[in-house]
Amino acid sequence: MYSENLIKLLIILIVAFALGTLFTKGIIPVLRKKQMGQNIREEGPEAHKSKAGTPSMGGVAIAGAVTITAIFGYLLCGKSWVSVANEVSVAHLIAILAGFLLFGLLGFIDDYLKVIKKENEGFKVLPKFICQMVIAIGLAFFMAHAIPGGTEVYIPIYGQHVDFGGLFVPFAVFTILAMVNAVNFTDGLDGLASSVTIIVSLALCIIGLKVVEPGSMASAVFSVALIGGLGGFLVYNHHPAKIFMGDTGSMALGGGITMAAFAMKAELFLPVIGIIYLLEVLSVCIQVSYFKATHGKRIFRMTPLHHHFELGGMSENGVVALFSGITAAFCLVAVLIG
Repeated sequence: MYSENLIKLLIILIVAFALGTLFTKGIIPVLRKKQMGQNIREEGPEAHKSKAGTPSMGGVAIAGAVTITAIFGYLLCGKSWVSVANEVSVAHLIAILAGFLLFGLLGFIDDYLKVIKKENEGFKVLPKFICQMVIAIGLAFFMAHAIPGGTEVYIPIYGQHVDFGGLFVPFAVFTILAMVNAVNFTDGLDGLASSVTIIVSLALCIIGLKVVEPGSMASAVFSVALIGGLGGFLVYNHHPAKIFMGDTGSMALGGGITMAAFAMKAELFLPVIGIIYLLEVLSVCIQVSYFKATHGKRIFRMTPLHHHFELGGMSENGVVALFSGITAAFCLVAVLIG
């Protein structure tokens, strides 16, 4: 039975990769024709100026491939897993896809304003944060009240579940908002967000196969679909990128992997498997705070963190390899203690 499940996950992976490759290849000429090219920030690295005009909003291809494959995966796997506790829960899959698609839609609006309306700032900061907050609160309440045991959180190493009760919703909202924005900051180099998230998704899948939680198999199915979809996208997103995922993709990734972690009670693993996301957003916070406190001094050459290494002379492929390696090491630790 276990080998049968692995075969089904392999089928899901192949389907997702095929769709991801097909959709990405198909959308590139459409975006070029409609002149939906990337706007490069003036304050960004000089080397990035040559990327101006590269098709953006490729997250649409990722979202389509992953959503279709996740639903296919649910129909393929159904209730055929080892036990009822491990069956693919439709409620958990709905929560995961809701986080994936709703934040992806918010990112799409941001991209639309930047790429099509040529508004450099895109979605204004306050309205964007309010929308993120509304989505996060909705997802947190759904998990807390529509899913049995939804307020319980697994404590790694301790090996026990703790019911957060009324604290669960604010905890979930904070975690969702932090992860979505952290993944968004990570998307700044060719193939970086895709590569790191493929490794994170693999870790989530392995953890999902190891633990016995009602939402673990739904998370595993989604994670495998995400690995395949991102793999297909990476065919065209590696350096030099022919397409960027934009906020449509990066925000969808943040919402999807966070909800997948919550579904399998692995939310406290996120700071470990998502160490690069964490370092990226922390670098921005530290830089801004230090800049204001010292009236213009900087700790990093440029933030987010990947630009610090890039301006230090490391190639884009070198930064992607380094960050992917760090992610893999921390994911291995998470899998061993999971």
